[in-house]
Amino acid sequence: MKPVCLVLGAGAGIGGTVAIKFAKEGYHSCLCRRTDQGGLDRLVKIIEDDDGSATGFLINAIEDDVIENLITSIENDIGPIEVVVYNLGAQTGMKLLNETTYKEFEWGWRIANFGLFRTAKVLCPIMEERSKGTILVTSATAAVRGNKNQHSHTSAMGGRRMLCQSLSAEFSSKGIHVAHIVIDGAVDAPDTLGKMLGPKIYKQLRETKGMEHDGLLLPEKIAETYYHLSQQHRSSWTHEIDMRAFSDLAWWNH
Repeated sequence: MKPVCLVLGAGAGIGGTVAIKFAKEGYHSCLCRRTDQGGLDRLVKIIEDDDGSATGFLINAIEDDVIENLITSIENDIGPIEVVVYNLGAQTGMKLLNETTYKEFEWGWRIANFGLFRTAKVLCPIMEERSKGTILVTSATAAVRGNKNQHSHTSAMGGRRMLCQSLSAEFSSKGIHVAHIVIDGAVDAPDTLGKMLGPKIYKQLRETKGMEHDGLLLPEKIAETYYHLSQQHRSSWTHEIDMRAFSDLAWWNH
């Protein structure tokens, strides 16, 4: 029975690429996303065509009991979850206070914090019993710096960062590695940056900053770091890391 890497938020960018990487390294990847069955099937096929194993789940992770039932089902029917990648984004757009609705603000909290809390609530006791496990949490620049037009996103990501610290403080000594990963830059991903900018501007950005220029974060290279984090020896765990392209200013220099 293969160990399982569960990816919550397995789009065509970071999440799906991380799932492919872990499958290549011998894990059974469980890919979860909210929409696009065709895109999910394509990712699973990429893994299986490379002699890996994967299962796709089309779910809305923030609905009641979905995360809890999913984890229980995977543990019972597929294998032990050794790594969970919490990659659900909580971006509601660049909006000033009077443009941010109560619903948007609450949604950001639910997907960024409450979903992670629910994941940890059910999975940490299982990992603790095995005295091992890894929780990799994708985050953003907004976790460490507020902006005037990101009330929902900065609050959500800031809370996500603190929750990771709290989980680490409680469970590190019990063998569970929690890593908060700040993606401090634009990722070359059609599911996120591509949708946000639209196909024309996304294409222009890739041609001027990405591709051979290496000015956009490449999902394949990000995935290598995620895998490295999951394999670290407990004597030298990384608990927080920030990643950006070589040509970008760091968040503290903006």
